[in-house]
Amino acid sequence: MKKYILSILVSGGILAGTLMSCTSTKQTVEISDKEQAVFNQKEADTVAISSDKTEYEIIIIEPGFNTWLQSIARPPGYYSQSFLESRNNILVINYNQRVAQSQRFDPNLYTFRIDYNAHTDYGYEVNYKLYNYFIFFQRRFNQRLGPFIPRI
Repeated sequence: MKKYILSILVSGGILAGTLMSCTSTKQTVEISDKEQAVFNQKEADTVAISSDKTEYEIIIIEPGFNTWLQSIARPPGYYSQSFLESRNNILVINYNQRVAQSQRFDPNLYTFRIDYNAHTDYGYEVNYKLYNYFIFFQRRFNQRLGPFIPRI
């Protein structure tokens, strides 16, 4: 099984510095108190994204992501697989560009390159959780990885 690890481990001190250094993008959507409480979680929260039909797995280690996915994100089935694939393709390209430009973008946020091939069928679950991770990431760290506003 091929494994890709997307890991953003943030401690209190690093988070404060990171948020201060990422103010170049305006937040254009409201963050609810419930969502902000999830973003403030400090415990590591691991989500393994895999599909029984494919040999691909992504492991996300991010405080609050699993809680956010279960309580705030749109439920599975809300988006079509083709929608998720097209958005993930755009988001991965932009994310990987930022990983490669560590002098321009915060290397504490953009740590690992994501190997995502638009011509591979990763299945619904992998695409659903990856897309929602990108929404979570953009909302939590006030980033824009594409031409669209990261909404729930």
